[in-house]
Amino acid sequence: MTDQQALATRFDQDRRHLRAVACRLLGSVHDADDAVQATWLKVSRRGIADVDNPTGWFTTTVARECLDRLRERNRRAELLGAGEVTPAASAPGADEQVAMAESVGRALLVVLDRLSPAQRVAFVLHDAFAVPFDDIAALLDRTPQAAKKLASRARDRVHGAVPAERPTSEHLQIARTFLAASQQGDLAALLEILDPDVVRRVDRVLVGEHIPTELRGAREFVEESKMFAAVARGGEVAVLDGFAGIVIAPAGQLKTLLRLDIRDGRVSLIDIVGDPDRLASAAVTLAD
Repeated sequence: MTDQQALATRFDQDRRHLRAVACRLLGSVHDADDAVQATWLKVSRRGIADVDNPTGWFTTTVARECLDRLRERNRRAELLGAGEVTPAASAPGADEQVAMAESVGRALLVVLDRLSPAQRVAFVLHDAFAVPFDDIAALLDRTPQAAKKLASRARDRVHGAVPAERPTSEHLQIARTFLAASQQGDLAALLEILDPDVVRRVDRVLVGEHIPTELRGAREFVEESKMFAAVARGGEVAVLDGFAGIVIAPAGQLKTLLRLDIRDGRVSLIDIVGDPDRLASAAVTLAD
């Protein structure tokens, strides 16, 4: 076996790990595969004869490739004057994109998209893959202390920094019940957790002119919900602006937020957000 063949074999042993790192960093299976391939081209030219920890070096190399891509993505978004550019759910490989979103967590992908590239890299590498801060610091051209601060700030944004602004465990469980009942079309379960006079509001951008933007009444909402069971399957419970809510993010791409106002153990208000400006300004953190 030649040195190049041995290197290729060693790289293939780590390919699954490297793909997982790239998927978390880029939020796209297609982009992750491209980044891993670009990493292989770089390491194949250099070799690993003087590398003590090939897996660690492969990991930081693929992370550097992803960091460059995240920065370029943000630059394009700034030039377009729009949100971060991400692959559409209908792009080739959409089924695999959905599977990746389900395994990583749709809400997590949405929150990660709101971090700066440096924060995202520091948080993902350290918290998800246990990369030492010294290595992250070298990758980001920062001090280890600065890398720790980046990860800490990202952690606060992912999990929520202020406990007083988080919903109770009871409210989160009600949100889970609401989502499960919506996904399964369990109308009886929905009626059980809805206030009889529940109000449903929705941004006009999400519905046709024949659907009112405000609806009142549990039975009226339950009847309407039959139309949206398929959409609900792309949902995941999250914390929205301090309230229990649901993120609808097929393939990890944020489309809709449902903020639930819960009083006396029942959902009294369902605010369905689809307006781009409202989506961009909403504070989203993980439920768990």
